Amino acid sequence: MEHVIDVKGLSKSFGSVQAVKDMSFTVSQGEIFGIIGPNGAGKTTTLEMLEGILKPDNGTIDVLGLDPSRQLRKLNNRIGVQFQATSIQKKMKVKEALDLFSSFYKQATQKEYLIEILGLGDKLNVAFEDLSGGWKQRLTLALATLHKPEILFLDEPSMGLDPHARREMWSMIKLMREQGSTIVITTHYMEEAEKLCDRVAMIYSGHLKALNTPVELLNEMKAHYLAFESDGLEYEYLITVPGVARVEQEGDSFKVFSEDQQMTAYHIFNYCHDKGISLTNFKFEKGSLDDLFVHYLEKGQTG
Repeated sequence: MEHVIDVKGLSKSFGSVQAVKDMSFTVSQGEIFGIIGPNGAGKTTTLEMLEGILKPDNGTIDVLGLDPSRQLRKLNNRIGVQFQATSIQKKMKVKEALDLFSSFYKQATQKEYLIEILGLGDKLNVAFEDLSGGWKQRLTLALATLHKPEILFLDEPSMGLDPHARREMWSMIKLMREQGSTIVITTHYMEEAEKLCDRVAMIYSGHLKALNTPVELLNEMKAHYLAFESDGLEYEYLITVPGVARVEQEGDSFKVFSEDQQMTAYHIFNYCHDKGISLTNFKFEKGSLDDLFVHYLEKGQTG
């Protein structure tokens, strides 16, 4: 599949803080590509270099065959950007914003189509300040896609939305992909990445930690776990069980992350039988990107 973004050896520092460190990845045409990680991981910095807003210190970026830091004018006609916070005058009405942004393009825009599919028809005479968070996000998504961009960059598009509005936003993002756009999205909502993205790049402290489909990431990182409760088992034993990658404990509740759940369960059951230790609520659980998120946070905090 054709690559529409090719990043090699990307680095960016702000004073003594190295926000992005020797990052390389590609994005294929037509995919939804997620850049995920905790706040401060380097997601927005990476996105802003792809968009040509920031110039990298080192490395190369190719977006649709163009260098964003040197050919931004050409690139702007082919990409759309939804920032975390788009600056729109508070009193400006939805219709006025759509008309203003449409005037920025020489070619005809898909304004009427977006009004229909995003349900903005009843909001055209409503001032921006009077819109809910979900409707503001719909409007800024429309403004970013008026010119049918080949690539759409979305920086934390669901931030601050309630669960219902967040799922509506996911549906709209999928619709944009169906209309032909490649989408690059940053998020710290792990569920969002799992639901939306074809592939995800997990970033922590500026480093690219992993890159794959959500399913393969979980398999690679041994994110599946055994969950149970016991007042007799100890962390010190569980961490020594063959196949165990890590153990999380909260009171008498345990999560035992393992590369081989059946083998690990066999050892735990045998040990408990020999020692007369009881287990309750034992489950084989499928891990999530949230578990990886917590894992990298803990690794960062412990060095």
